[in-house]
Amino acid sequence: MVAKFLELTCLRGVAYGDISPVPHYPSMPIRYPKGFSEQEKSVVEGSETRALFSVSGMSCSACAGSVEKAVKRLPGIKEAVVDVINGRALVVFYPRFVNEESIREAIEDVGFGADLIENEQSERASQVCRIQINGMTCTTCSSNVESALRSIPGVHKAQVALATVEAEIHYDPSIMTTGHFLSTIEDMGYDVTLISTGDDMSNIQLKVDGVRTVHSMRMLEKSILALPGVENVEVEPLLSKLSVSYKSDLTGPRSFINVIESMESGRYKAGIFSQGEAGGRDARREEEINRYWRSFLWSLVFTLPVFLLSMVFMYIPGIKHGLDLKVINMMSIGEVLRWALATPVQFIIGWRFYTGASKALRRGFANMDVLIALGTNAAYFYSAYSVLRAATTPNFKGTDFFETSSMLISFILLGKYLEVLAKGKTSEAIAKLMNLAPETALLLTLDSEGNVVSEKEIGSQLIQKNDVVKVVPGAKVASDGFVIWGQSHVNESMITGEARPVAKRAGDMVIGGTLNENGVLHVKATRVGSESALSQIVRLVECAQMAKAPVQKFADRISKYFVPLVIVLSFLTWLTWFLAGKFGAYPKSWIPSSMDSFQLALQFGISVMVIACPCALGLATPTAVMVGTGVGASQGVLIKGGQALESAHKVNCIILDKTGTLTVGKPVVVSTRLLRNMVLRDFYDVVAATEVNSEHPLAKAIVEYAKKFRDDEENPMWPAAREFISITGHGVKAIVDDREVIIGNKGLMLEYKIAVPVEAEDLLAEIEAMAQTGILVAIDGQLTGVLAISDPLKPGAHEVISILKSMNVRSVMVTGDNWGTARSIATQAGIETVMAEAKPEQKAEKVKELQASGYTVGMVGDGINDSPALVAADVGMAIGAGTDIAIEAADIVLMKSNLADVITAIDLSQKTFSRIRLNYMWALGYNLLGIPIAAGALFPGIGFRLPPWVAGAAMAASSVSVVCCSLLLRYYKRLKQLDTFEVREIMID
Repeated sequence: MVAKFLELTCLRGVAYGDISPVPHYPSMPIRYPKGFSEQEKSVVEGSETRALFSVSGMSCSACAGSVEKAVKRLPGIKEAVVDVINGRALVVFYPRFVNEESIREAIEDVGFGADLIENEQSERASQVCRIQINGMTCTTCSSNVESALRSIPGVHKAQVALATVEAEIHYDPSIMTTGHFLSTIEDMGYDVTLISTGDDMSNIQLKVDGVRTVHSMRMLEKSILALPGVENVEVEPLLSKLSVSYKSDLTGPRSFINVIESMESGRYKAGIFSQGEAGGRDARREEEINRYWRSFLWSLVFTLPVFLLSMVFMYIPGIKHGLDLKVINMMSIGEVLRWALATPVQFIIGWRFYTGASKALRRGFANMDVLIALGTNAAYFYSAYSVLRAATTPNFKGTDFFETSSMLISFILLGKYLEVLAKGKTSEAIAKLMNLAPETALLLTLDSEGNVVSEKEIGSQLIQKNDVVKVVPGAKVASDGFVIWGQSHVNESMITGEARPVAKRAGDMVIGGTLNENGVLHVKATRVGSESALSQIVRLVECAQMAKAPVQKFADRISKYFVPLVIVLSFLTWLTWFLAGKFGAYPKSWIPSSMDSFQLALQFGISVMVIACPCALGLATPTAVMVGTGVGASQGVLIKGGQALESAHKVNCIILDKTGTLTVGKPVVVSTRLLRNMVLRDFYDVVAATEVNSEHPLAKAIVEYAKKFRDDEENPMWPAAREFISITGHGVKAIVDDREVIIGNKGLMLEYKIAVPVEAEDLLAEIEAMAQTGILVAIDGQLTGVLAISDPLKPGAHEVISILKSMNVRSVMVTGDNWGTARSIATQAGIETVMAEAKPEQKAEKVKELQASGYTVGMVGDGINDSPALVAADVGMAIGAGTDIAIEAADIVLMKSNLADVITAIDLSQKTFSRIRLNYMWALGYNLLGIPIAAGALFPGIGFRLPPWVAGAAMAASSVSVVCCSLLLRYYKRLKQLDTFEVREIMID
């Protein structure tokens, strides 16, 4: 598509006149950083890529010139071509220096709308790497790590989420390795852990016990590499760990463990290495929580005595006299004790802030650690200076602020502990999903005749493809697969949301994590590990929680300037109060008896520095998105990230497909009328032979009905069909037994010049009047039969449309079915606007037409023919029982296939964004009010002064309050109207 667009722009250049796509402005030359070798330059220059953008708002060649100039000002742009007539911009760039988002923002900055249509890199070889990053304190940290990763050659896309402290990197493995990403992040001063690399479904980490030498590990490596299907083995001798990349259809973890444990006479023992899996993630989170708790307790051990010495004991006459005793000159015992107790808090417990600040400053940015280090250092070193001066001067009575520095660090550690604790609860949805999988499984060994030879209990992670596992009543199914023996009912509600147990017998598919209710089943595993449905749902939720909502850009922009601005404000506050005191601008009675004007100014400056909190802004969006997507997953609504959430809350028009969306989606043939003399069985043989090649629900209904006329009803052999063609939205065509068969609607018949007699017209009218679908069958150019297919309206569909109306959301039905059936179904559902006999591209055009009218459009569908419209819509919602292509194209997946979840998705997104707005109001309001109060705005009027340690406590509380505000979404309940739907059974004979 990109190449085609480039070719078109070149061809059209002559015809455009003054509106020419020929470039007007030169690109900026590439400027390489110092130390760039010629080899590195060649890698960069060989990694250019193309991106195609849709640009709205351009009206003339001057607009195109502005866009082109803005793009070419960016570093790393090789070429840019702007087509004003078609509203397109083709950009050729070097990903080492610039990315698609920067280009899009550059276009928007000159006043035009821009959206990425296509990226050439998506066609390149790409792997995904996930890394945990410990030590990020605010959105400044995450933004800088993200920028550093994006600048690495070979990186297609990088996302860093502060709330999950994880990075997801899409990269070209032929250019860059994961080791470079780890070293880049470590150089920035953060601790990193590789969670996964490449494709999760073919990677596993094994822990080996009993290995004593590096040579032994190398021998294990060679032994595993010799196995069929093993692609790569990485060894970490210090951890006795093996990372194995393999093809899951040829081998698996149990084979690796068997090989390891069979070596050296069984001296080695192997198992799954937990780090990087869900359990490992939980363990790391628990470790972080415990680390902050221990640090807080140790700081409390020293800070509490400092607080008592400064704030309590000084007002108890006997104790005060003892503390005021002089050691040297004017230095008292109380000062020495406070200094001794505050020092370990400042330099041992608070060392993390020094390291974080120094690493940030070395990378050229300032984060929250910088503010904390500056504030506590100012209080500590001034206090040290005051005590030392008192010790060396016979008449200087010093005042120390050791309680300020130690209490600041203690409160900040408490705040971080509460923040990490609260953030852990935002991802509880993933933990609940992971807990659906059973820990163990019963592995069966079968002989050549299929009889059970042995039975062994193994960990469910050790199941491999084609294993046969036994599922007893009351146990969970260990992996996705199909039943080879037994009958039972399986409760699939935890995955599909369908409350009624589903009958299972030989040949039926089962889903891992579902509950077997009565009979015993033998299941052959087909999808294991990350291939399973449960793992894919978990991965989708994780990706959603990683993705940034567009509204988060607001916080990212502020974070770039927030900390430097706070430092400047803090210095100006100190300078203003100091000069005001020096030149007598305020009465001396304002100064507390225990300090002078310099010390008063210093306290105001420190308070400003520590009360400002960039964390609250950085956590406002991601924590709400994490909780919102998690709650959605628990309700059976899988929301693919912040972009989908942000768009869904604006939706005011919903387009609904008919078959499988508004209707049950399990159509059945209810009547057949032949227009020519023919045996009904022969007729259906020909029809079924044609339709068996189609995936359309109506085709499947016809094939199922045709089985009734065959003796071998379970697995009939239909005649061979040649030259099969699917005319999307109209029907199918094929050659069966040298006869041309055309099956479809009236439009398809007219297209092939097949006459439709009056009798057939009347039959179609009757069928459509009963909200049924009429299918015409032509054999050898003559209309032969008319089929009536019934697909009733889903229970609650009318109520859903009614609730959408009450929410001021317009409902539109678009279907490829005939007008009569479409109008009848729409009337039953209460939908006024209908578009029938629509091809897939016409559905997408209807979406664009409504968007042009000012609507924010949501599209709900389930079929391949809905995919263009799902992509074109602002929010695409796929029914969970639909096709993989539709689910892939959608922004939201309704796992329960329940139309009421459309309302849940919109309502949940509205509640989530209300929470995000509240978070921003709190975070911004807190800083806008807190900074002036800390700077002493209320002191002249009412004498109120905010001590630095109180300001520090307020700062710590602000980020905790934002996270807790987001956590309230966990108590989300869907609209009460949805609980009052009348449950109706649909019985079809």
